[in-house]
Amino acid sequence: MTSQTIDKAGPGDGPPAGTSGATPGKGLRGHPWFTLVTVAVGVMMVALDGTIVAIANPAIGDDLDASWSDLQWITNAYFLALAVSLVTAGKLGDRFGHRQTFLIGVAGFAASSAAIGLSDGITMVVVFRVFQGLFGALLMPAALGLLRATFPAEKLNMAIGIWGMVIGASTAGGPILGGVLVEHVNWQSVFFINVPVGILAVALGVWILLDHRAENAPRSFDLLGIALLSAAMFCLVWAVIKAPEWGWGDVRTWSFIAGSLVLFAGFAFWETKVKEPLIPLGLFRSVPLSAGVVLMVLMAIAFMGGLFFVTFYLQSVHGLSPVEAGLHLLPLTGMMIVGSPLAGVMITKAGPRIPLAGGMVLTALAMYGMSTLDKGTGSAVMSLWFALLGLGLAPVMVGATEVIVGNAPLDLSGVAGGLQQSAMQIGGSLGTAVLGAVMASKVDSDLPANWADAGLPPLSPEQLELAEEAVQKGVAPVPEGTPAQIAAKITDVAHDTFLSGMSLASLVAAGVAAVAVLVAFLTKRGENAEAGAGVGHI
Repeated sequence: MTSQTIDKAGPGDGPPAGTSGATPGKGLRGHPWFTLVTVAVGVMMVALDGTIVAIANPAIGDDLDASWSDLQWITNAYFLALAVSLVTAGKLGDRFGHRQTFLIGVAGFAASSAAIGLSDGITMVVVFRVFQGLFGALLMPAALGLLRATFPAEKLNMAIGIWGMVIGASTAGGPILGGVLVEHVNWQSVFFINVPVGILAVALGVWILLDHRAENAPRSFDLLGIALLSAAMFCLVWAVIKAPEWGWGDVRTWSFIAGSLVLFAGFAFWETKVKEPLIPLGLFRSVPLSAGVVLMVLMAIAFMGGLFFVTFYLQSVHGLSPVEAGLHLLPLTGMMIVGSPLAGVMITKAGPRIPLAGGMVLTALAMYGMSTLDKGTGSAVMSLWFALLGLGLAPVMVGATEVIVGNAPLDLSGVAGGLQQSAMQIGGSLGTAVLGAVMASKVDSDLPANWADAGLPPLSPEQLELAEEAVQKGVAPVPEGTPAQIAAKITDVAHDTFLSGMSLASLVAAGVAAVAVLVAFLTKRGENAEAGAGVGHI
């Protein structure tokens, strides 16, 4: 199935080009590589905000007198809004044009960031984090839709490689930048920094981006489908977010999971009846596209779940500052920066199957290596495993994206982009929650015996519960005024127990990555990658 596009030129750009092979307008408008730079600037804001805010949370809590639950909502509100609305936002791009959707998303994201920086209460911070997530959902699929429509097939993988490099580098670099800003400016600067970046992205977008729309783009909205899918996604992500607090065996957790399954089933049934469905279920008849979505979920589980504990390991066990911890992750960032464009070239020449499988093999090996980290592990060994992880993730970020977007028809490129980003967000949330549950279970199992074996005074049930919560973050629960010798014993027990939990969680992540190797063999090059690809200026 192929689709033609109508390229909407701006004022002064001459008549619109007729079909997908049309030469872009005069000057830089529609130039593929400048289009890539423009969308990369916008996407960088969203990727940074996924990790940069975690470093600012302690300062926000102190300044706004926020509770631990309040601080969790700063992160959860953002990811919840993002995950729930990505597919719908992609559909909006398919309907109204990806250029307009991207520009609205960037402008709204920057404005929401400014509003957070100006907030004087935790409630307003959380409210505007929801708006950040909603506007971020608008611009992420639109960015992929613009790349898909602008680049010819032989250049698309390289473009997606650089796009993936920006996301990976921004995600991994968030803690470094956040640490510098919080340490030397204030927590508000973490949000204010998005304002000049957003202004730059909007200015570039108005100047450079050319709107591409498929001739058979949707003309109506599947409102019931949007409601059912949004509700299903909300229930699923809400269950994942609340499971660590409620417990995986709690009836509330499983009630929301069951509710999400019922809503997903209702959504699937409705999509077979409506004239213009939100997600035509025929998309999933493509085994490569479905495999790409599953692969993205599995990759995000291993990556985001594993990385979550590494930050605690570096700061709590090794005693590094946030900035120092971020710098220790530079091998991961560096390999993603170097590896993503190279992966794009490799996938273009050899197809995605072998690079994807090889990338997940390296990811599995890296997660296994991270399961061996202990208190005495040096920077060189840590750097080796972090670099291997970055090298493994690079082809997966690029290849899975190309498989999902390239196997969808052009008129559904926004929906496909939404699926890709939804898969990554859900996988990241699942990774943090599931591996967090593995960590918590291991700590709960080992801490009482380790505490007793060290000859430490017995703890009451309430004290033990508080100690377990601290140890899950690598923190030694040393009461104030504890003698140095006892404090040293408590610290050793806490770190040893934390490391046993992190080791088990890393092994589970390695197992998830190993399963993803098998899924990778079901992928292949996008059947519709040629549709809508522009020429000229290449």
